[in-house]
Amino acid sequence: MPEVDFSWVTDAADSMAREMTDLSSVWERNVRPADDTSSTVPDDPIKRRDLILLERARDGDLDAFNDLVTLYQDQLFALVVRMVPDRDQASDCVQEAFFSAFRNLASFRGGSVKSWLNRICVNAAMDIQRARKRRPVQPYPELDDESWQPPAGVEADPERTALDAERTRALGAALAAISDDQRAAIVLYDVEGYDYGEIAEMTGVSLGTVKSRIHRGRLALRGLLEDRMELFRG
Repeated sequence: MPEVDFSWVTDAADSMAREMTDLSSVWERNVRPADDTSSTVPDDPIKRRDLILLERARDGDLDAFNDLVTLYQDQLFALVVRMVPDRDQASDCVQEAFFSAFRNLASFRGGSVKSWLNRICVNAAMDIQRARKRRPVQPYPELDDESWQPPAGVEADPERTALDAERTRALGAALAAISDDQRAAIVLYDVEGYDYGEIAEMTGVSLGTVKSRIHRGRLALRGLLEDRMELFRG
C-alpha cells in the first residue's frame, strides 16, 4: 500500500514511549469512572492503551490523539479502500474520519476505541459514496492499471500472476456495480471478518438489514460474475 500522508499528524513515536508508562495506574486515575467501583483495567493491553490515549486526548493532549492516528491510519485505509472508487478518496475518508473523531471525543461511551474509529470511517466512506453518485466518476480506475500492485518476484508464475490480476479486475468491477450499502456490508463481513452485530453498529442499521444487504449483495455479485466464474475455480 502506498504511504498515506496525513500532514496534520506529527511524529509521536517518542511520546508513545512516555504514554505507555504504568498503564494500570493511569487507567485507575484518569479513565475509570469515579462512580464505577466494579470497573477494572481491561485485560487486553491494546484496548487499555487505546482508552488511555483517548482519555488524554479528551483532556486536550494532542500528542495522545496523534498517537491514535499513527496506530490506526493504515488499518482504516485498508478497510475503506475497498469501499470507494480510488485510493485518493480512501485517504480522504480516513482523514475525515480522524477529524470527526477528534471533534466528537466527548461522544465516546466506552468499549473498543478501534471499533469506534472503524464505525466513523465506514460512515465517512458511505458519505463519500453518496456524494459520488451526485458527481459520477469512472469507478475503480486503478483496476485498469496494474502498476500499483506489488511487483512479482522472479519465481512468480506468469500465468498465475495474470489470472490473479484478471480476478482482481473482475471482482472490483462487480463490486463497483452493486449498491454502496451492499458493498460496504460484504467488505466488512467477507473481507474484514466483522460479525453481523458489529456491522450493524458500524453502519447504524438493524441486524436484519445487515443480513439482507449481504445476501442481496452476494446474489448481485453472482449474477454479475456469472460469465466469469472460470476465473474463480481452482
